[in-house]
Amino acid sequence: MSGTAVTIGAYDGVHLGHRALLRDLSARAATRGLSTVVVTFDRHPASVVRPESAPPQLTDLEQKIELLEACGIDRTVVIAFDRSRADESAEDFVKEVLVDRLKARLVVVGEDFHFGHGRKGNVALLTELGRQYDFEVVGARLTGDGTDAVSSTRIRTLVAAGDVVGAAQLLGRPHEVRGRIVHGDGRGGPDLGFPTANFEIGDDIALPADGIYAGYFTRADGTVHPAAVSVGRRPTFYQPGTASVLVEAYLLDFDGDLYGEKSRVSFVERLRGDRRFESVDALIAQMRRDAADAERVLSADR
Repeated sequence: MSGTAVTIGAYDGVHLGHRALLRDLSARAATRGLSTVVVTFDRHPASVVRPESAPPQLTDLEQKIELLEACGIDRTVVIAFDRSRADESAEDFVKEVLVDRLKARLVVVGEDFHFGHGRKGNVALLTELGRQYDFEVVGARLTGDGTDAVSSTRIRTLVAAGDVVGAAQLLGRPHEVRGRIVHGDGRGGPDLGFPTANFEIGDDIALPADGIYAGYFTRADGTVHPAAVSVGRRPTFYQPGTASVLVEAYLLDFDGDLYGEKSRVSFVERLRGDRRFESVDALIAQMRRDAADAERVLSADR
């Protein structure tokens, strides 16, 4: 049988529930001789439909595509989600994308999947349209271990609380953010003795709660370095509400120039919350302890 087995969704995080669904898709496709396709979007649909309450993203588009490819999917189709797409009816989306473009013969989606203008499309409507256009529809429950439901919303809540260990259990890997290394305040090396790599990260990316984390820094060339990672607003130097959130990493085994590199950092464990210190000396003493704690955590992790 020619045609494709398709799944559709934001696939934010490509978490364990997503991966279970993708394995199911691949298994069903193999028995029918179909290639597998993931249809996803260049941004979260909520950022267009309700931007005031759009959720922060667990993955940027680049990482999402990489993770989907690692799941063995034959092809990922990225659809630009704009106002015209948001206004498109569910029926038109199915005809344009699934039928005419992808020649879908099987569609596997989450059981709570909604799509089309006003979110009027669901598994029931897909099933009805499948009878019309000759494709089978399966509504699957997103579970990581076959029992408990896994959702991007649940993982975002854990990340926002700083529970990166809990988030990693549902993601199947540590939470990661990516960005270019840029100049910061300039005090890390000269004043504090801890030169840090400062990330330029998109405003729509989910960051862990303010605090200090043990993690790993991956350079553009693929080399990986253990790191103590700070997420916060530098409260020792700035008054509350006057500084934006900054992600900066102190590499435990590296001394060199990282400016301009597109790098990534993953969060293994939260060491402590962010707080203000009464003096720079007190901050430096704590940073020494943070680096030692990060080394201890990461040594046990390796």
